[in-house]
Amino acid sequence: MGEKDMIEEKEMAGQARMGWVRWIWRVLYLAVQCTWGAVQTLAGAVLFMQNLSCPHSFYQHAVRTQWKKGSGVSLGLFIFTPQGADRMAVHEYGHTVQSLLLGPFYLLVIGIPSCIWNRSKRYRRLRAEYGVPYSFCFAEGWADRLGEKMTGMISDGS
Repeated sequence: MGEKDMIEEKEMAGQARMGWVRWIWRVLYLAVQCTWGAVQTLAGAVLFMQNLSCPHSFYQHAVRTQWKKGSGVSLGLFIFTPQGADRMAVHEYGHTVQSLLLGPFYLLVIGIPSCIWNRSKRYRRLRAEYGVPYSFCFAEGWADRLGEKMTGMISDGS
């Protein structure tokens, strides 16, 4: 066996290990989202069922729905983004990591403040008039950083 063959064999073994690592991470991700994050995952499943006609795929380990709305939502292991909004998907994936970390406290600690920051006329005006970035809200900035760290890609808040 030549040196080139040995290098190729090592590379293939490394890729197989990475495949197992990804598989184990996906199983753990799903298990934690369906137990510790069950409340928001159940809500996400309901929203998923309401959008069955939209395109779906896996985004990292989350289930991504590309819907016709102009905004994104993350509930447990489900993320919802406009079609082609890949940077937003990074941000929403960050929210799924928050769900893993906070479990049943996610909706209280992240969901409510995030919804108020997104929907409130006062905060919309603040962002529009003074150029306050969406990531200024602690929940949104944290989601950007987590999504970027986990995916290696840039979010829409950066």
